[in-house]
Amino acid sequence: MGPTVADIKRRLQDADAREFAVLERALVADSRKGVRDAVEVARRRLEAEAAERARLEGLYACERELAAARGGGVVVGLDEVGRGPLAGPLAVGAVVLPAAPLVEGLNDSKKLSAVERERVAERVKEVAAAWTVEYVEASDIDACGMTASLATAFRRAVARVEAAGVDVGVVLLDGNPLRLDEREVSVVKGDGRCASIAAASIVAKVERDALMRRYAEEYPEYGFESCKGYASPAHIEAIRRHGLTPIHRATFCTAFVQPTLF
Repeated sequence: MGPTVADIKRRLQDADAREFAVLERALVADSRKGVRDAVEVARRRLEAEAAERARLEGLYACERELAAARGGGVVVGLDEVGRGPLAGPLAVGAVVLPAAPLVEGLNDSKKLSAVERERVAERVKEVAAAWTVEYVEASDIDACGMTASLATAFRRAVARVEAAGVDVGVVLLDGNPLRLDEREVSVVKGDGRCASIAAASIVAKVERDALMRRYAEEYPEYGFESCKGYASPAHIEAIRRHGLTPIHRATFCTAFVQPTLF
C-alpha cells in the first residue's frame, strides 16, 4: 500500500525546493485530487519563499552597490519616525547591519504589522553591529523647528554609532538629502530599498511606540497607546477638553487650543 494523501501532504509541507522537485517527479502519475492540490500548494509556497528571499537579498545588494559607488566602507542606515505627530518626540534610528545573516521579514516598517515589527526589531538588535534611536523632545521641536530637529537627531545618531567603535564609511538616509555629512547618500523610498534603512525605520518605530505607551500611563486622557501622538479625532478632542501636556508640540496644536491657554 502506497503513502496516503495525508502522508504526502505532510512531506510536501516541510519540503525545500530540492525535496519538492524529487517529490513532484515521484507524484507525477498520482491522480488523486488531494495529492494534486497538495503539490500545487507546495509549489506556490516555495515560489513565494523564493520571491521573498530575492526581495530580501535585493535590500542588502542595493546598499552594497550604493556603498561601492562611494568607495566602500561600513554602511549606517538612518530613518526618522514621528515627524508629524502633535505629541511625543521625533525619533531617528540608526543601524549598522552585517552582510550575514539576513534579517528575515525586513521591510519598510509601514508594510509590517505591529507584531511583525516587534519580531523584526528584536532580530535587528541581535545581529546589528551597532544600533541606536535618538530623540528630540517636543519642547526642542517647538523651539528649533523640524528641520533643525531632524539635523540634530541625525547627527546624534551617527555620533552614537561611531562612539560604539564603528568606522562609518557611508551614511544612508531615507528621502531627501540633509547635506549634514560628506558621507551622506540619500535614497528615495530607502526604507523599502536598503536593508539598513529599513532596519532603522523599524527599530525607531518600535522604540517610539513603546515610549508613547509609557506616556499613555502618565497622561491617560489622550489615548497615546493607540494614536502614538498623531492627530486622531479622539486625540484632538482630548486636547480641546484637557489642554496640552508637557509632551505636546505646542506649535503643532494651535488649531485645537485657545490662545489664552499658551
